Amino acid sequence: MDQIIQKRNRGTARSTRRAQRQKPSHQASPYIKRRVPVYDFADEEVLQLVEHNADSLLENVGVEFRQYPDALALFRRAGAMVTDEVVRFPRGMCREIIQASAPAEYTQHARNPERSVRIGGDHCVLAPAYGPPFVSDLERGRRYATLADFENFTRLTYMTPALHHAGGTLCEPVDVPVSQRHLDMIYSHLRWSDKPFMGSVTEPSRAQDTIDMANIVFGEEFVQHNCVVTSLINANSPMTFDATMLGAARVYAENGQATMISPFILAGAMSPVTVVGTCTQVLAEALAGLAFTQLVRPGSPVIFGTFSSAISMQSGAPTFGTPEPAMVLYICAALARRLKVPFRSGGSLSASKVADAQAAYESANTLQSAMLAGVHFMLHTAGWLEGGLVMSYEKFILDADQAAMINVFLSGIDTSENGQAMAAIHEVGPGNHFLGCAHTQANFESALYRSTTADNNSFEQWQAEGSQDASQRANRIWKKMLADYQAPPIDEGIDEALREYVAQKKAFISDSNA
Repeated sequence: MDQIIQKRNRGTARSTRRAQRQKPSHQASPYIKRRVPVYDFADEEVLQLVEHNADSLLENVGVEFRQYPDALALFRRAGAMVTDEVVRFPRGMCREIIQASAPAEYTQHARNPERSVRIGGDHCVLAPAYGPPFVSDLERGRRYATLADFENFTRLTYMTPALHHAGGTLCEPVDVPVSQRHLDMIYSHLRWSDKPFMGSVTEPSRAQDTIDMANIVFGEEFVQHNCVVTSLINANSPMTFDATMLGAARVYAENGQATMISPFILAGAMSPVTVVGTCTQVLAEALAGLAFTQLVRPGSPVIFGTFSSAISMQSGAPTFGTPEPAMVLYICAALARRLKVPFRSGGSLSASKVADAQAAYESANTLQSAMLAGVHFMLHTAGWLEGGLVMSYEKFILDADQAAMINVFLSGIDTSENGQAMAAIHEVGPGNHFLGCAHTQANFESALYRSTTADNNSFEQWQAEGSQDASQRANRIWKKMLADYQAPPIDEGIDEALREYVAQKKAFISDSNA
C-alpha cells in the first residue's frame, strides 16, 4: 500500500441549426449559488409538532441498530437507553449531539479544484441517478448494466455542465463480481471524470477501499483534514439501521468524510400513510443516524437526506410525482434548516418504463419541488426510470436539459445595468421591435434559456429533419457526446498507482474466495 501511495507523486444550414440547439445557452458554474428564496410550505406549528413527535418516537419506540455493537456502545456512553439492539434517546439528545459539532455546510473537494462543490448554506449541487441495475437506450432496449455503461455515464456526467457532481453508483455493472465492482466504479470516477464523487457503501471494507483510493489521488494528510468523498447511508426503514450501512458510515466518519443519512421510505408500506406521520419517522431516523456519525467523529460532514415516495394503495407499486411526497419534501427541508445541516432529496423520479409523457410529468413534479424546497444536494437529477431500476441514456439527456434550467432559475434575477435594459428601451422606443437593437445583439447568445433537446421549429422544418421526437433527439445527443469525449488529464504516477491498487485488491479478493 505504501508503495502505491508513493507513486502518486510521479510523475450545411441544417447541421448548423442542430448544433446551435445542442449548444447550451448557459454554462453552469461548479455549483449553484442560490439567489432565490425557498418555499416554506409548513408553518411553525406543523414543524414543532413533527419535531415533538419525532422526539417522542426516539424516546418511547427507539431505533434498532442491528448487529452493530459499536453503535450501541457509543449511544450508551452518550446517555441513551439500550435494550438488546434498540436504542431509546432522551428527548433532545440527538439534536444536541448534532448541533454541537455537525457543520452547517462543507466543501467537497474534486480532483480538479475548479470543480469542488459547496454543500449547504445557500448552495445547490445536482447529481445524476444512483443505483439502477438496468440501463436502456432506444436501440438495445432494457438490459442489465455493464462496466462499459457505468463508464459511459461517468463520461456523460463529466461532460454535462449542469450536473456538478459525478454521483456514485450510476448503474450496477453486473458483468463484474459484486466483491470487485466497487473498485472499477471508484476508478472510473477518479479517472474518467474530475468532478467530486460518492463512495461505496455496500460493505465497510469497500468504503475503506474508497478512502484508500482517495488517498492515492489527494494524499492521506489532505483527506484526513478535508472532505473528498460523500456517501449515501440509507436507514432500513422503519426505525432500523443495519450493520452494512453503519459500518460504512463509521469508515467515512472516522476519516472525516461526508455521510448522507437518508431514510428510504415508501409511505404506506415503510412509514405511516399520512404526511405528518411520515415526516415524523423520517426526522427520527435521520436524527439517530446523524448523531451516530457525530459520536464517531465530531465535526464530520453530514447531510440530512430523505427519499420519500408513496405506494398505490390498490397495487402496492411505488408512485412518483404525486402531491404527498412533495409535501414531505418541503417539510423535511424546513426541518433540516432548523437542525442547521445540509439537506438532500431527489430528483427526476418516475415510475415510467420509457421516457414518455408520464416520465416527463412525474420528473418535473419532483424536480420542481426539490428546487423550490431548498435542497442542497439533489440526487437522481438525471437518468432515472422505472422507479430507480433503470438508468436511461435518453432520459439522462432530457433530464440534463431540465437541470440546466434549474441552474438558471436558482441563479436569480439580473438587476445589473445590462439586466435592466433601459438603454435598449430608449433606443427602440414606441412601436418598433428589439430584434436588431444593440442590447439584443450583445446578449442574444446567452439571453433566454435555449433548450438542448426541445424542437421549436416549424412543422415543415421538423419534418425535414426527420420528424424526430424528444427521445430520438436525445439519442443522437448522447452518442455525439461520447464520440466527442476527451478524458480529463491525470498525473501518470497517480493513475498507475490507482490501477495497481485495483489489480492488487482484485487479486486478494479472488484468492480469498478461492
